[in-house]
Formats: sequence, C-alpha cells, structure tokens
Amino acid sequence: MPTISDFDYRRVPVAEGVSLNAAVGGSGSPIVLLHGFPQTHLMWRHVARDLAADHTVVVPDLRGYGESDKPSDGYSKRTMAADIVALARALGHDRFALAGHDRGALVAFRAGLDHPETITRLACLDVLPTLDMWDVMHGVSAAVGFHLYLMAQPPGLPEQLIAGAPDAFFGHFLDMWANDPSAIPPDVRAAYLDACRAAIPSIVADYRASAGVDVDHDQADRDAGNRLRMPVTVLQQDWGAALGYDAAGVWGAWAGDLRHETVTCGHFMAEEAPAEVAKHLRALLDR
Repeated sequence: MPTISDFDYRRVPVAEGVSLNAAVGGSGSPIVLLHGFPQTHLMWRHVARDLAADHTVVVPDLRGYGESDKPSDGYSKRTMAADIVALARALGHDRFALAGHDRGALVAFRAGLDHPETITRLACLDVLPTLDMWDVMHGVSAAVGFHLYLMAQPPGLPEQLIAGAPDAFFGHFLDMWANDPSAIPPDVRAAYLDACRAAIPSIVADYRASAGVDVDHDQADRDAGNRLRMPVTVLQQDWGAALGYDAAGVWGAWAGDLRHETVTCGHFMAEEAPAEVAKHLRALLDR
C-alpha cells in the first residue's frame, strides 16, 4: 500500500466507535487536508510533502474511506466535519487551517460554517457547496453528475449495482476526470480502487447524505444568512462556463473574504498540478 513518505501514520479516535487513519508530518502552524472521491488521503502526497517544510500537515482518510472506520451511519457533512475537528484536537490543534477537495471540500465547507472559531482559513478545491450544486445541475449538462443521482437513491439498488462492477464504476471517474492520467500512477490507482471496493456502502451513504440532510443544513444556513468568516480560497477547473453559471459568484454568496482561482488541469488538481495547488494554499496561509 503506498504511503506519504516521511509522514507518520496514526489511528485517532474521533467519535464513539470511529477512528480515522491519518498521516502526520512537518512542523509549524497546522493545516488539515481532506481528500475527495474516488480517492484516499494519498491524493495529497505531493502537496503534503511541500507544505510540511514549514507547517504541521495532517492528512486523514475521511470516515467511510480508505483505512478509516466505516460505520453504518453518520455521513452528514456535519458529522464528518466534527470528526475532523476532533482529530485535530486529539493531535493538539485547537485552531487550524483546512483544505478539502471534492467530497473533502464539502466536509471542509461544513466545518467552516459549524466551527468558525476553530477553522482559521479554508480552501475548497473543484466543488460547489451542496445546495448550489443541486441548483446548477439541470438538463443534459447534468449527465456528467449521473453518480450523484444514482447514489441518492434509497439503500439497496445503488450498492448492488456498484458492487457488480466496482472497478469499472470507480475507475470510470479516475479516467474521465483526469486530464493527465500519468498523474495517478498504477500503484496509486490500484490503492484507490482497492479502497473503494472495500467501502461501497459508506461511499454511497456519503453521497446519499448530500441529497438529504446536507441540503437541509445548507439551506438552514442560507436562510439564517450564515457565511464563512475566515479567509477562503476556491480553486476550480474552468467548468463553470460549461455548466452555465458563475462559479465565483456562487462562492461569493458564502464567503466575504474570497479568492477564486481557475487552475488549468483536470479534476484531480492536487495530483495533476501540485506545485500550483501548494502555491495557492501557501498564499491562503499567509493571508
């Protein structure tokens, strides 16, 4: 199993019956990096080593993914964000910067809203907040997000269908979303597929929550006028225009201190353009 070189690995209890696998390296002010789908903490391997030169870097597998525990429930982003706050506190960090990609960015977004006194800076990579994502997905352009609709279905059918051909299902996204396939070498790709194959029910539960309770939580914050209080950086591919919406405008409704940047690469930007991602994260940490 590939690992992040020069990082120590720990299992950290974060909730009753739930421990997270986390790689920890470096020293200095803390930043936590959260992975997306269909990946594990390994997606941050390049960026984590870069930032570890002058920061304490914590890179966990989310609840339900990788080597972390996979309970049968608890996949609201509110619960998953609480996991990350508990993880950081267990490692001695009461306040920390947080960056997430894809699913991890949704967890990071929720952590920023629920724990503004804890999250000092926030970065979200190549995603929209859940409420806005459903708002912009319509017509034939929504076909790119077919998996969102599949995994939103009640328990049973999605799990059965995905289990019938897991490598084809998860491999589809690794192939379609990467502009540079060589950025995910064979050993890392195999590790991603192995991890996903072992986590089908929890991955589906994570996505199912984003069609239910996560929408409710986002809507409640929008209705209350709650916004992200910390400096925020959003990195995205240039896919806003393709889907017909103003990505920077969407994020601006949630964050007053926002820098929205376009990165020229595929979805897996921390692997395809790690130096650029690290540069933007360092700029955020300096704000």
